[in-house]
Amino acid sequence: MIQKTSNAFIAASWVALGAGTIGFIVGLARAEMLLNEKGYYFTVLMFGLFAVVSLQKSVRDRLEKLPVTDIYYGICWFGTLLSIVLLVVGLWNATILPSEKGFYAFAFLLALFGAISVQKNTRDNMSFGQNE
Repeated sequence: MIQKTSNAFIAASWVALGAGTIGFIVGLARAEMLLNEKGYYFTVLMFGLFAVVSLQKSVRDRLEKLPVTDIYYGICWFGTLLSIVLLVVGLWNATILPSEKGFYAFAFLLALFGAISVQKNTRDNMSFGQNE
C-alpha cells in the first residue's frame, strides 16, 4: 500500500532545508572571516546539497529497479562523504570559536537532511500520483 506523504512531514522537510541552508548562509555573511574562506564554506554547502540529492535519487532508483550505473552510484556516495570531510577539515583548521564551528556543523547537517527529505517527498508524491 502506497501512502501519500503527509503535509506535516513535507512542511517539516522544507523547514529543515530552509533553516539549515539559510542559517548557514546568514552565519557566513555575518562571520568575520576572509571572503575566500566564506567562499570555501559556501561551495562545500552547495556541493553537499547537490551530492545528497543525487545520492537519494540514485538509491531510490535502485530500489525501484531503475538503471543506475555503479560508477554514478559510487560518485554520489563519494561526493556526499567528501562534502562532509571537506567541512570537517575546514572547521578543524578554522580560527573561529568552537561554538561557531558547532553552529556550522549542525546547520550543514540540518541542510543535508532537509535536502534528502525534500527529494524523498518529491519522489514519493510523484510515484503516488502515477499509482492512483
